[in-house]
Amino acid sequence: MTDDRWIRDSFAKQAMMQTMGAQIDRIEPGRVVLSAPILPGSRQQQGFAHAALSFALGDTAAGYAALSVMPENSEVLTAEIKINLLAPGIGDRLRATGRVIKPGRRLVVVSADVHAIDSGRETLIAVLQGTMVPVQSR
Repeated sequence: MTDDRWIRDSFAKQAMMQTMGAQIDRIEPGRVVLSAPILPGSRQQQGFAHAALSFALGDTAAGYAALSVMPENSEVLTAEIKINLLAPGIGDRLRATGRVIKPGRRLVVVSADVHAIDSGRETLIAVLQGTMVPVQSR
């Protein structure tokens, strides 16, 4: 497995992920798994995980999956991403698994599945599909 420190360093700079309490669970070429607790400030009015938490975690997992197939010190930005919300986010944590569907020099097509974890039981609550655009590092 290649050295993934540069991806971990990039993730550590994401203030929003820090605010959400998100962490990297796994990095593989073309696949990144992130998770985050469903904190009180991340819940909607009925007590479920807010859709914004599902979106942010899925988008970020998909983006880092794209980055994992690019040269070190690359960057990507989301060009577009779509989410289908399938079920309420009930539980203690969300886990997002981002995958590269088709890598490319100009566009990287990605997807992510978001699961809610409730006492060990996992429920698929959202699927995302989108396009990442490689950009120059700053």
